Amino acid sequence: MAWRSRFGKVTLASAALVLAVAVGACSRPATQSTADTGGGPLRIAVGIDASYAPFFVADQEGMFADAGLDVQLVQFGRGGEAVDALATGQVQVAGSSDTTTIAQLRQNPSLRAMYSYEVSGDYIKVVLRNGVDSAAGIRKMGIVPGLSQISTDKYLEANGVPTDSVEMVSATPTDMPALLSRGDIDGYVLWEPWPATALTQGSGHVVAVTGDYDWFYHHWAITTAPWLAENEDTARAIAKVLAEASERVESDPQVAASATRVAVNVAEDQTVTAVDEIDFGVENLTDKDVESAQSIVDFYKKIGVLSEQPDLTSAMLLDWYQEDKQ
Repeated sequence: MAWRSRFGKVTLASAALVLAVAVGACSRPATQSTADTGGGPLRIAVGIDASYAPFFVADQEGMFADAGLDVQLVQFGRGGEAVDALATGQVQVAGSSDTTTIAQLRQNPSLRAMYSYEVSGDYIKVVLRNGVDSAAGIRKMGIVPGLSQISTDKYLEANGVPTDSVEMVSATPTDMPALLSRGDIDGYVLWEPWPATALTQGSGHVVAVTGDYDWFYHHWAITTAPWLAENEDTARAIAKVLAEASERVESDPQVAASATRVAVNVAEDQTVTAVDEIDFGVENLTDKDVESAQSIVDFYKKIGVLSEQPDLTSAMLLDWYQEDKQ
């Protein structure tokens, strides 16, 4: 079973910000122009790992089309890229981690988080180099700005290691296994498939998941205030499809595995494992989520990413998703 947030079941999370792999036939690569041409398909930004399985299932099984939606999934390697595309009108809706979204609020105050669709304390893992058995032995950590960075900070803090005593090496997720193998870093905190890659290469071992130190990531469905004001019925229809697709993923992980392999070439066994580690399901955002989001704001203030308090009450639409209206 996947971890449950101490704030309750706020299902579906993930913040996987990995770099490009093969692109499925039903989706357009992020490198291709997706500028708004008017009257075209509704474009939804997704990532390229198993945490986006509900989107892939809904796309490939025709669930969007059955709901009367002409949807095109647009893949991005980094969550920040998807949020930027949302702000510039390249996409209308995006799946993004709470951590990534909050970091973008200063530049894009019109961002709106409608609901959570995933949460986990198991999917992101702490990997240490062979020969380093605990946080006390860490001298250098590889980080990806955003979710990886805050997860690393919380791991060190939970183990009594001052963050200023550890050198942070910023790199892409795909770089991490090689850096670990060469001894350039002592570890990293990342989502799959990068922990599994270190195990396969024999260069590292998993010592913890984020739930071990009471840290859970969430994924939100986000859009912009102007688009939502004009398209609320469409936004609710998308939410209903994702809710149904999430139930399908939870009840039949093999369906999720097949859809994810077709879309982004992730090995099916990795997706099956991911489904066990992630809680998928569309849920309202609540005051508990605001409390969690504020802890992310506090971290960003500490490291200088944010200098002012963002307006979380405007950015997070509490109780927006009402299933009885779907």
